[in-house]
Amino acid sequence: MCGRYAAVRAADELAAEFDVDVVSEDAADRAASWNVAPTDGARVVLDHPRLVGSEDARESAADGAGTGVLRELHLARWGLLPAWSSGPGAKGAPMFNARLETVADKPAFAKSLVTRRCLVPADGYYEWRKNPEGSGLPAKTPFYIHPADGSSLAFAGLYAWWRDPTREEDDPARWLLSTTIVTQAARDGLEAIHDREPVALPHSRVDEWLDPAMTDADAALAILAGPPPELVWHEVSARVGSVRNDDAGLIEPV
Repeated sequence: MCGRYAAVRAADELAAEFDVDVVSEDAADRAASWNVAPTDGARVVLDHPRLVGSEDARESAADGAGTGVLRELHLARWGLLPAWSSGPGAKGAPMFNARLETVADKPAFAKSLVTRRCLVPADGYYEWRKNPEGSGLPAKTPFYIHPADGSSLAFAGLYAWWRDPTREEDDPARWLLSTTIVTQAARDGLEAIHDREPVALPHSRVDEWLDPAMTDADAALAILAGPPPELVWHEVSARVGSVRNDDAGLIEPV
């Protein structure tokens, strides 16, 4: 958990919804997916300071906004690769989730919590409920969970950059961007499906979470302690259990 989600909106829709300044080419080209899985490409929204003296900073200052920050939409590998990682081919499960309770202490996540926070936009996500033995039901039943108002989910995420030591210094592909989604104990009825849920930020707290000037772990965790957006859910087809299936029928109620 959270191990599958739907990301259907086009890049320009996400840019408008989250006030993105720059959309990378790979994020723009990412096709709609109703079944994003770990190690897939995941769009992320992140802020960083505009460079003093850059054209962006000069334009911002001319508008009376100071240097400020630049908000960008990128495509990242879903499964965090810290800078010290041996790379995407390393043994072990990809770090696609970070537990809220330990994220400030785990070496893989602690630095990203204070300096590299992002959003992972989604239309909704899937979770599987374990059914009692002898109930006559399948072992697990999948559900699609999404915002009640039809807006995008803004998962609280962390990101990292990993440098490929096999590539030359001037190779633009030498840096790999990766991400993870923060999770917490399920609440507001979701615990009847699963004991964990992804941390979804209300849109009103997005700027706080992304603010690169905020580098205090406790302050970052406090942002995540607020109430989540209202979510609704319904049962969906077991077809979602296979990554080979990726179509709009996956989110339809059964």
